[in-house]
Amino acid sequence: MPTMMKAAIFVEPGRIEIDDKPIPDIGPNDALMRVTTTTICGTDVHILKGEYPVERGLTIGHEPVGVIEKLGANVQGYQEGQRVIAGAICPSFTSYGCQDGCSSQDGGHHSHGYKPMGGWRFGNTIDGAQAEYLLVPDAQANLSPVPDGLTDEQVLMCPDIMSTGFAGAEAGGIKIGDTVVVFAQGPIGLCATAGARLRGAGMIIAVDGVDERLTMAKQMGADVTLDFRKVDVVDEILKLTGGRGVDCAIEALGLQQTFESAFRVLKPGGTLSSLGVYSEDLTVPLGAFCAGLGDHKIIISLCPGGKERMRRLMSIIAAGRLDLGPMVTHRYALENIVEAYDLFSHQCDGVLKVALEVS
Repeated sequence: MPTMMKAAIFVEPGRIEIDDKPIPDIGPNDALMRVTTTTICGTDVHILKGEYPVERGLTIGHEPVGVIEKLGANVQGYQEGQRVIAGAICPSFTSYGCQDGCSSQDGGHHSHGYKPMGGWRFGNTIDGAQAEYLLVPDAQANLSPVPDGLTDEQVLMCPDIMSTGFAGAEAGGIKIGDTVVVFAQGPIGLCATAGARLRGAGMIIAVDGVDERLTMAKQMGADVTLDFRKVDVVDEILKLTGGRGVDCAIEALGLQQTFESAFRVLKPGGTLSSLGVYSEDLTVPLGAFCAGLGDHKIIISLCPGGKERMRRLMSIIAAGRLDLGPMVTHRYALENIVEAYDLFSHQCDGVLKVALEVS
């Protein structure tokens, strides 16, 4: 087995490059995955731009599909050569946070057992998935076998955007017959739209300003699409609901404008489910906030991880209930990842998701 691998590393703000790194050694509770396919996430772009700080030299990426190359001595129930995925969030399931139902906020050995975003380790606090090999920590809890017959691209969305988008719908408490609006139809917003449909929403409104994304939103389950370039979205949503407002507004972009619009279309007692990654302070519109007396709920989600979450997501795909394959609009080899980042970060050529073919 070789000792070195190719990996996409963070050099400095504005620079992620391919370089050689040692293949990681694993401990008794870890596994070594040979990555076959991965992708680029909007969070990776925040890292590239320096908006989210990580250590220089860190391997980026958190969406791995691959094959088990090597298992730690304590990892049971798997075999080398088995196709697997691991969630973008890979909690230990041993901390107080995990055992209190907040596995995404896994504090590990931190004194309080909670750490904001502590379950997000790949490409954040440890080397990530945009590489030929990946160390998967706490592998017993985080490796999930890929069902026979499913391709890499069919399950590529499970580690992050499918889990995150669905989390927005789940956290929003969507009930059968609810009216739901999803602001922004990027990859996560599209998955939130699909999640709202699977949860039984009666009417789903999708908002974006890119024609291709609005078309894709229809495929994912949207009943109505609104182009914010052409209409006053808040007015249109209130008209569509007869002035009632929506039961749940999912914000999937991370901007003040979309956050505020989501609040303005909520019914009294409605829920704003936030999935955005925000880089500035937010202001709550006082009128929509009803002076704090509107029984509104704001809930923030970081995607759940762990093998059971991944198994459930892949079961939806295997059953044919959802096809996320059309979201892969571009394909690159790992060695051309700088070009892929340029395309994805500038949102050129109708890109939604990029499949990075590693091996």
